[in-house]
Amino acid sequence: MGFQRLKKCWVSWFWGSKKKGRDSVAAAIEERQKKKRMGTLEERSLLEDGLVQNEGSGLYTGDGSVDLNGKPILKQKTGNWRACPFILGTECCERLAYYGIATNLVTYLTSKLHEGSVSAARNVTTWAGTCYLSPLIGAVLADAYWGRYWTIAAFSTVYFIGMCTLTLSATIPAFKPAECVGSVCPSATPAQYAVFFLGLYLIALGTGGIKPCVSSFGADQFDDTDSTERVKKGSFFNWFYFSINLGALVSSSLIVWIQDNAGWGLGFGIPALFMAIAIASFFSGTPLYRFQRPRGSPLTRMCQVLVASFHKSNLEVPKDSSLLYEIQDENSVVEGSRKLEHSDELKCLDKAAVISDAELKSGDFSNTWRLCTVTQVEELKILIRMFPIWATGIVFSAVYAQMSTMFVEQGMMMDTTIGSFTIPAASLSTFDVISVIFWVPVYDWVIVPIARNFTGKERGFSELQRMGIGLFISVLSMVAAALVEINRLRIARELGLTDEDVAVPLSILWQIPQYFLVGAAEVFTFIGQLEFFYEQSPDSMRSLCSALSLLTNSLGNYLSSIIVTLVSYLTTRGGKTGWLPDNLNEGHLDYFFWLLAGLSIVNMLVYVICAGKYKRKQAS
Repeated sequence: MGFQRLKKCWVSWFWGSKKKGRDSVAAAIEERQKKKRMGTLEERSLLEDGLVQNEGSGLYTGDGSVDLNGKPILKQKTGNWRACPFILGTECCERLAYYGIATNLVTYLTSKLHEGSVSAARNVTTWAGTCYLSPLIGAVLADAYWGRYWTIAAFSTVYFIGMCTLTLSATIPAFKPAECVGSVCPSATPAQYAVFFLGLYLIALGTGGIKPCVSSFGADQFDDTDSTERVKKGSFFNWFYFSINLGALVSSSLIVWIQDNAGWGLGFGIPALFMAIAIASFFSGTPLYRFQRPRGSPLTRMCQVLVASFHKSNLEVPKDSSLLYEIQDENSVVEGSRKLEHSDELKCLDKAAVISDAELKSGDFSNTWRLCTVTQVEELKILIRMFPIWATGIVFSAVYAQMSTMFVEQGMMMDTTIGSFTIPAASLSTFDVISVIFWVPVYDWVIVPIARNFTGKERGFSELQRMGIGLFISVLSMVAAALVEINRLRIARELGLTDEDVAVPLSILWQIPQYFLVGAAEVFTFIGQLEFFYEQSPDSMRSLCSALSLLTNSLGNYLSSIIVTLVSYLTTRGGKTGWLPDNLNEGHLDYFFWLLAGLSIVNMLVYVICAGKYKRKQAS
């Protein structure tokens, strides 16, 4: 059937059909032609850039946000920076609670539960990995059913229960492992392990509803259709990460000191208190928040595209993309979301939007498992295009995981005294936090204006450029750690301490550069990821895409666990000491850091290739 004949059929069907809510392909063609004549393509481009306001008086937001009761919301009294202090306060206190546990967890496992260094490192990275895996659960619930606000509220409660359980495990005598007697350290009982890890993994579950939603909920406070608010959103991500590290600063200094000197019951109890403050801060801002309605399960829509494209695998995709199925309304089939422009990639998925002869004759386009809109197809394409960029974040997260594992164990084998004051090894992560706190305002106030003059970009660097810079800095952090370890092992050999499990007289302050470099890498890579996955995700999948960005942290921790396990296994074969023995003085932790540096270089090169090929989303 020729194009003109097909068009006539469609036009005939359109005028003959009176089914409410049905959109014909002919109407879509006419609509496109009308838009071209009226020049609305240019207007849509301006809308994407945030330069065109929605029609109306401008009293209400133009991005579909509502109040808690689902009613349109006034711009001047809600959202923007007036709502952000409550969200940033929530994140600051929640991160203080999290890092109050995570920063010194390896020390608790080795000193109180009497685990070996490899077992402790594996448990820490596995738990941390779970904390970044559970956001997939919270993201789906937020996007599809509950919305971000109620998801945060529900999972915060679980989080708080976990913090209280962990505190009890370190406070009640029956739940605490027995202390060492001389060199004899009895293992914790199964019941003690159960209570401790129950609390630990309730926290991991609780993070699942907070991590993917808080940053997106904060970004939701800025109207995408308002040019001024859209620019402010870029600064929000910087200060959001700043608040994370402000909480981490208190944890890695004060809380770690309390745990090592005043007891673990108090050291876990204070973070639990701050988690309660986080919940109170979040609810306090409710009258000022802007809310986005849940828009149905993104996983269901993606499955529909896969099923429909498979079912129509024998059909040809028309060369004219305007012949593919799309609804005529301004918004997409997903309520409150913008439509997406068709892209030429992954044409096999376009088959899901091809109208079959049977559908054309019946005029029934309602079976979403057989016919999907272009926007639905493009949602899946966007996730697939993001995948290579997403995957390169895993190795970076494995590098980042060393701060709570091998960096701490390295520091425990160094001189931790300054005069009469003893520095807990885990407290050196304070310098990572200080680095972030230093670099965030420098980036926002100094680097961005300078970079803007060269790149012409409103935010100085694109998200992809920013992430690439961070990957390069992460290589330098591993090189710095390896050089410190080489020097530490040299001193151990010179003093005959190789066979003794004691700290060598090398100041722990030599670790500062590696922590500082990791912090600088975070500012570029992690914040770049927050921006990238929020901005490039479809409107209806922002929590899910934020969760996917966090998943790189999870897989990075799991990768670190795998690398530690493989290195331990491969280097101890034949009765050898290996790179990572319990006594690091007779090992080669420096080789481990060089290995991570090499992996990071390869990962960075792969990233550069993938970033160069990435095509940004185009919204209608």
